[in-house]
Amino acid sequence: MAPQPAAGWDPIERPITPMTIATRQLGPLAVGAQGLGCMGMSSAYGVYGDEREAIATIRRALDLGVTLLDTADVYGAGANEELVGRAIAGRRDGVVLATKFGLRPDEVRQPPRGDPAYVRQACEASLRRLGVSHIDLYYQHRVDPTVPVEETWGALKELVAEGKVRHLGISEAAAVTIRRAHRVHPVAAVQSEWSLWTRGIEAEVVPTCRALGIGIVPFSPLGRGFLTGTITTTAQLPPDDMRRGLPRFTDANLARNLAIVPALRALAAARGVTPGQLALAWVQHQGDDVVPIPGTKRRRYLEENVAALDLSLTAEELARIAAAVPPAAVAGDRYPPQLAATVDG
Repeated sequence: MAPQPAAGWDPIERPITPMTIATRQLGPLAVGAQGLGCMGMSSAYGVYGDEREAIATIRRALDLGVTLLDTADVYGAGANEELVGRAIAGRRDGVVLATKFGLRPDEVRQPPRGDPAYVRQACEASLRRLGVSHIDLYYQHRVDPTVPVEETWGALKELVAEGKVRHLGISEAAAVTIRRAHRVHPVAAVQSEWSLWTRGIEAEVVPTCRALGIGIVPFSPLGRGFLTGTITTTAQLPPDDMRRGLPRFTDANLARNLAIVPALRALAAARGVTPGQLALAWVQHQGDDVVPIPGTKRRRYLEENVAALDLSLTAEELARIAAAVPPAAVAGDRYPPQLAATVDG
């Protein structure tokens, strides 16, 4: 049974004529050129739980032509999938629905799991929470170091054959792992962190994806909000915000990283846009096979992000933007050791 709106729910009005944005290809899958990351609606960044605004944001995204909605079973221990399911009820045909498995919702501190029995169990649970008959893009969220990726992808291939999943992806995987998975079943998309201050996939993962015709889905294209220029101290973050535990946001590292912001702000001002829009446009310009999924739980930030699609940058501007945030200037690792251990390669 499909998820139903919450009791007392009043319908969200939609424009009579929905807007459209350009489409891009994730392998064989056509999607809007920008997606929507839904994680923060249910977990990670604190101060969440406004279901009405979250659902309004998802529906507004669809109205704007954003078709790719990204969730995972681990976000809010399944609550985010349920939220997305409620939001798309009655609008399933206009959605490219992506979710993930591997990081266990009830055992988040345990290593990733990718054995075939778990793959099937996780898929069935996600279908129930989402209230749908199939998942358009199903990602292996993290690689299980104890299970050959070929075994995991053999199970995923069976789900495709059964019609429960349409396309497959993998997240935070090394280039060699991507190639091994692709030999079992075509990889439509690789999801990894990519932004002006996280450039690690450029050396091997991006060339591998392009050699194999795989789309690239950057998460945190705004540097977990840092590149918007609105975060100036850790004290601004809610007590349960995951960024308080990330090395780049510790007081010492954040103070060093803030030195990046003035140059980015000046470049943005010269174009009459926000620093976040400029940073997002830089990611969008990395190729027609790139579909970033900035996350937000509010309509006003969604609309600001989508507006970045209209910003055209020259090669000279792209070079100046990249030079404003040189990788060597970024202080701190992406993750603390426990989370870093889940990243393949």
